[in-house]
Amino acid sequence: MSAPVTTHDSAEILMAQPRGFCAGVDRAINIVNEALIRFGAPIYVRHEIVHNAYVVNGLREKGAVFVDELHEVPKGGIVVFSAHGVSQEVRKEAQERGLQVYDATCPLVTKVHLEVVKMCNEGFTVLMIGHAGHPEVEGTMGQVKAGVYLIERVADVADLPFTANEKIAFVTQTTLSVDETKEIVEVLTQKFPNIVQPRKQDICYATQNRQDAVKFMAPQVEVVIVVGSKASSNSNRLRELAEKLGVPAYMVDAPEQLKAEWFVGKKRVGLTAGASAPESLAQSIVSKIQEFGPRNIRALDGVVEDVTFSLPKNLVG
Repeated sequence: MSAPVTTHDSAEILMAQPRGFCAGVDRAINIVNEALIRFGAPIYVRHEIVHNAYVVNGLREKGAVFVDELHEVPKGGIVVFSAHGVSQEVRKEAQERGLQVYDATCPLVTKVHLEVVKMCNEGFTVLMIGHAGHPEVEGTMGQVKAGVYLIERVADVADLPFTANEKIAFVTQTTLSVDETKEIVEVLTQKFPNIVQPRKQDICYATQNRQDAVKFMAPQVEVVIVVGSKASSNSNRLRELAEKLGVPAYMVDAPEQLKAEWFVGKKRVGLTAGASAPESLAQSIVSKIQEFGPRNIRALDGVVEDVTFSLPKNLVG
């Protein structure tokens, strides 16, 4: 998808397509809302349901209680696992405490979990490309007791103590930069020519689509605003991508975080939103940008997503 030559002369805000909620995030938030409707407050959620402060605060106001660990949930309480997934140890602890669990793990993350278990059972050493400390990485590596090693950067590959003849496979965190992952994969395949790759690329469709939309938008604008919270991996990748394409980029998750000086002398502003950022928040940020000076809004062409994931059967059944 190549950027068209634009002839618009008025000040504009160009809206990336797609942006905002993906199917996995939408499903996770709906699970918490459905549980609140069905059982009433409090509903406990282990970690942030998705990495967006606006969403988390909105659910908290409705009666969701966010906890870091399961021991903070009363025995027999209702708990929702976040979209990022959890380890087998967390599932075991929930069972031991008699908690009523509703699992909001994104189905695409669950797919990676199943791949890890399958490959470890087949005797493979599994390398996970991802960021240390991210809940998705902790959950994926925690699907098995041993045999999974984290790769964060290209330099980590040189330190791996394995030979080219060993059974080695890899998976990736779903929200990584496509370009960043590609570089690591190339180095891995050079060192381990027989490495087993996932049958389908683990970077999710939404991450790929939003990055492609930024690549399409960036040549047409002079500054990019990414709607997303600091903890959101995919939002951070969108900001980094815009900067790599030579466009100043800023990430905000509230209108008041915008600074008027970002827009001085800038005729075209690009706006996108991470997969955990709601459209209502994006629109409030657009309105704030317009307060700094009149701007027309123009939607760009892009992929229209129609993916949906069903709610857990034990919640709607």
